[in-house]
Amino acid sequence: MFKRTMMAASGVLGAWSGMELHSMIFVQTSEWSQAVNGWTSGRIWWALGGAILALAICQALSAPAGRMWHSLQSRIGEMTPSQLIINTCGLLVGLCFAALLMPLLHPFGMVGELLAVILTLTCGMMGVQIARWKEQDMISLGASFVRRSPESEPSKSSMGFEEHKILDTSVIIDGRIADICKTGFIEGTIVIPEFVLEELQHIADSSDLLKRNRGRRGLDILNKIQKEPEVKVLIYEGDFEEISEVDSKLVKLAKLLKGKVVTNDFNLNKVCELQGVSVLNINDLANAVKPVVLPGEEIVVQVIKDGKEHGQGVAYLDDGTMIVVEGGREYIGNTMEVLVTSVLQTSAGRMIFAKPKLLEKAQ
Repeated sequence: MFKRTMMAASGVLGAWSGMELHSMIFVQTSEWSQAVNGWTSGRIWWALGGAILALAICQALSAPAGRMWHSLQSRIGEMTPSQLIINTCGLLVGLCFAALLMPLLHPFGMVGELLAVILTLTCGMMGVQIARWKEQDMISLGASFVRRSPESEPSKSSMGFEEHKILDTSVIIDGRIADICKTGFIEGTIVIPEFVLEELQHIADSSDLLKRNRGRRGLDILNKIQKEPEVKVLIYEGDFEEISEVDSKLVKLAKLLKGKVVTNDFNLNKVCELQGVSVLNINDLANAVKPVVLPGEEIVVQVIKDGKEHGQGVAYLDDGTMIVVEGGREYIGNTMEVLVTSVLQTSAGRMIFAKPKLLEKAQ
């Protein structure tokens, strides 16, 4: 479609240029004009020649022009609505500035017309570039203007402040993200990249039973999130073909959308921090909402297995927090009261050390 449109426009422009060129050459004086026979038919031949020449040039340039057009389409598709509006405004301001200067070029004839075309292109490109440089300032200015308006309530999404939360594969398979979204603690739009969906599909089609079950669980979690009426979900169809790793694609997408990566992958968490990308780690959230246990408190636990050190027993709270019970080995399988002696917070989670309350009483 693009090539046909380009060819048609080139043919019309070439025919018009041929007729104008014929007029410039053969109609300089009235005497010469009268001396030239078949002026009308000559003009038609010049128009035909101009059209053929323009079509030939268009055919030669169609391949690079098509690549430029598809590149422009992909870049526009990756823009957020606020970026598209700001770039369009910059283009319009640049074109208006060029229109104000054009009258100064009229006395220069053909040279002035050529300079007018160059001026229009230059001002338009400069307007877009300046708008990109000042994008954040323009968004802030628009937000302050809306806040001062008594007739409208400022909306984050309308001013481009709505943050995107980009899910990675591990957090989807984990499953807790569905319950978090349901509670409403995550605001903004949940973004599910298409390359993450492809990775999930690949895992779900694996010959390994465990991987296949994990992939199918991830797809079920996504369906659950999409069915939540209060959760806004966006399937991002773009891809970064020059990047092979999914984690690197997530980091680049987060930079592009100015969003946050939602994950429980420790390595991806570190990469995002190094790249200056905000991260929401589900494991950090889980550790933050665990009930606080202080030294000296008494809790009831069931010792279920041996500890690493001699005589130790291991128990767990309902949230999965491990409790190491001194001298608890002989109480394996029994429910007992223990006294908390210390609490250790590690990157892997929280660990509680305790000793049987019976031993405390005996002392």
